[in-house]
Amino acid sequence: MNVFRFAGDMTHLLSVVVLLLKIHTIKSCAGISLKTQELYALVFAARYLDLFVHFVMWAFSIYLEAVAIFPQLVLLQRTRNIDNLTGQYVFFLGAYRVLYILNWIYRYFTEPQFVHWISWVAGIVQTLLYADFFYYYIMSWKNNVRLELPA
Repeated sequence: MNVFRFAGDMTHLLSVVVLLLKIHTIKSCAGISLKTQELYALVFAARYLDLFVHFVMWAFSIYLEAVAIFPQLVLLQRTRNIDNLTGQYVFFLGAYRVLYILNWIYRYFTEPQFVHWISWVAGIVQTLLYADFFYYYIMSWKNNVRLELPA
């Protein structure tokens, strides 16, 4: 079993649990981007429709996932006031991608002929989109202050 892929999948599941916990706890979706949720719904629909049209739908889902978080990041930057559960939700989505990059590195060295340029390029683009958020998230956690993004 590939520990990085398993950890990535579990982190992604944790992000969904945190999102549902936030919605259930405060009885509101305030601070959550509807566009990001719609894009992620499209990502996973395409990923599993992939059973019918293998490569095209899979590649589409990979490219879409790379940019699906963008509306959420824009919303967070505009509002600047980020509650803990929303911050944790976005952090776990980003951590899932970082763990998948570790999965690819592991597979590259352990599996012969493992080269997936589409996944690699899209994953790196997605991780770069998260980089700024990660910096401020880690700094707020380290300094024990509320997470705020610059305008």
